[in-house]
Amino acid sequence: AIAHWQKLAATYSGGAPTPWLFHAVPNGTKALTRQAALLEIKEAAVAAGLARPDRVSPHVLRHAFATHMHAGGTDLRVLQELLGHAGIETTQIYTHLDTSRLHQMVRDLHPLNEEPQNEWA
Repeated sequence: AIAHWQKLAATYSGGAPTPWLFHAVPNGTKALTRQAALLEIKEAAVAAGLARPDRVSPHVLRHAFATHMHAGGTDLRVLQELLGHAGIETTQIYTHLDTSRLHQMVRDLHPLNEEPQNEWA
């Protein structure tokens, strides 16, 4: 996918390869800045019709990505590599998030719970 994107991006820069994966200007002469990326994400959130586009940020997207990857069965070491964490301890937060979700599901769905918390009870 990256190689395809680089070929496509080269058409905007006159066919010459650029040193950046994403650029801020069509001719590829400047790298995409953190501020420009945030603006693009905010505009995409508004265009998507999200209820709270102001709450969308690169950090939120990164966290959602990692949480969903872990919930989908991605190995913690692989997730560590994808996120660029130096130590596994930093990545382990996603195991705690998953555990808390499981605890909540047990509280909500267990048949011995005296106060049903869901529409299936």
